[in-house]
Amino acid sequence: MDLGLRDRACIVTGASRGIGRATAVTLAAEGAAVLLVGRDAAALAQAADACRATGGRAEAIAVDVTATGAADGIAGACREAFGRIDALVNGAGTTRSRTIDELTDEEWQALWELHVMAPMRLMRTVAPAMAEAGFGRVVNVTSSSGKRPSLTNTAYSVTKAAQLSLSRAFADAYAARGVLINSVAPGPIDGKLWTAPGGLADQLAQRRGVTREEVLSSTAARTPVGRLGTEQEIASVIVFLCSEAASNVAGAAWSVDGGTVPVII
Repeated sequence: MDLGLRDRACIVTGASRGIGRATAVTLAAEGAAVLLVGRDAAALAQAADACRATGGRAEAIAVDVTATGAADGIAGACREAFGRIDALVNGAGTTRSRTIDELTDEEWQALWELHVMAPMRLMRTVAPAMAEAGFGRVVNVTSSSGKRPSLTNTAYSVTKAAQLSLSRAFADAYAARGVLINSVAPGPIDGKLWTAPGGLADQLAQRRGVTREEVLSSTAARTPVGRLGTEQEIASVIVFLCSEAASNVAGAAWSVDGGTVPVII
């Protein structure tokens, strides 16, 4: 299937690793021109090289998306590199195991800035120009935790729920003008956030007094498909939502979680 992404100019935040990196590489493989955004310049350079290896165009900008003026700088860099902005993937995000009692005001605020304010500023910056051009795609990478709050990190769940609402509000405002805004909600992923040394598997194992293998096994067992998802599985859905093929999808919150959240929405 031709997704109609050839030469489309796309911004991907959180592109130095994980789902963001997989998304950037997949977009490039579809012929898109991709601006990779993240904080780790060396990792971004490697990810950009991986994009170019597919035959796509890629540039990178190392910036903290929560910084003052970051949205304007990112949008300007994309226009300078590729002449326009056709798609935005808000993929920057993180979490770690923290109970309600442990979470500080600073941690709550940091996740609010990362998961809500930074995506909002980028959408507010790029959506009007997309609307003027009559075409745009925005995909916000949220979480199954935004649909079903978790005590593993309540601040993460609450801010991801807010990001889901933010996506819907912008979708309603811009759909009639050709800018289609959606979100994807991954479940547990077999990637570094979970499986790297010191990642969520190790953090939860320490809390529960079990092994990391037991944490991963029990997490997979709670998923109807019986396993953790992969970064590429999430990236494939994101790329579809960025494409011309997704021309009748707006305001959706697609669960890509192996059936983890038992709701029909």
